[in-house]
Amino acid sequence: MAVQMKGKSLATLNDLTREEIEQILKTSELLKLQLIRGQEHPVLKGKTLAMIFEKPSTRTRVSFEVGMWQLGGYALYLSSTDLQLGRGETIGDTARTLSRYVNGIMARVFAHQTILDLIEHSKVPVINGLSDFSHPCQGLADLFTVYEKKGRLEGLKLAYVGDGNNVAHSLIEGCSKVGMNIILACPKGYEPDSKVVSLGKKEAKKSGSEVKVTNDPKEAVKGADVIYTDVWASMGKEKEHSERVKILKPYQVNSRLVKGAKEDYIFMHCLPAHRGEEVTDEVADSKNSVIFDQAENRLHTQKALMALVM
Repeated sequence: MAVQMKGKSLATLNDLTREEIEQILKTSELLKLQLIRGQEHPVLKGKTLAMIFEKPSTRTRVSFEVGMWQLGGYALYLSSTDLQLGRGETIGDTARTLSRYVNGIMARVFAHQTILDLIEHSKVPVINGLSDFSHPCQGLADLFTVYEKKGRLEGLKLAYVGDGNNVAHSLIEGCSKVGMNIILACPKGYEPDSKVVSLGKKEAKKSGSEVKVTNDPKEAVKGADVIYTDVWASMGKEKEHSERVKILKPYQVNSRLVKGAKEDYIFMHCLPAHRGEEVTDEVADSKNSVIFDQAENRLHTQKALMALVM
């Protein structure tokens, strides 16, 4: 039975139930199939999405803009210089105003609080296109990619290696909801937020899976179905880059490390990748790598999400 999602905002994957996540994945599959077949699906004809960008992006901008167009709607790109936000208008007033013009808001921001403020004051659904705390759209695309490649999610093991950042948070939330085991290997001091971990453990109990954090990458990848990594210095952390490279060097995903995983493991990365840092070319370009299918799936899962909430 379909769950009703119209009008729903998305700040983190914890805002979604397992049924809602499954519905988004099923809808993604359908829309992707229709696109391949050349079937038009203008389900958002006449609707408009405001896209607020505090930081630049390749995948987020192109996938939302193209996705909205394929759904028959219109996407409006607004950088912080295009809005009065940069000149002191409050986020609340911006949200109230935009709600009068558009049918949905997507925002890619620095501080997660900005997303929460937009949601609080907006009359239309708000989608988090990335914040320093969470990247739920990426998480949905990741789950969809694993489902496509492995035919299931339940009972699989995903090993995340590197910095316990916003992507790691969304993976914990997503995996724990759908019954996928996740083990994260991060250096001391770079672990994911403890609240996200404890909430993930609670969810995992319900879904019969496990959430675990370790400092040992070898332990994490042992018998893994999926190995996932991300850049060592996320946007806004560039100043710490050289320091982070030193600390995270033992967490590089290379041909030695992946030997511990299952032979048919898949390698994932949310991109952009800093090749030679968190991952070697050998792994990124291997037959196990699905990084560009994963990037493509941002389009399909975001279209599903927009279609369902707008």
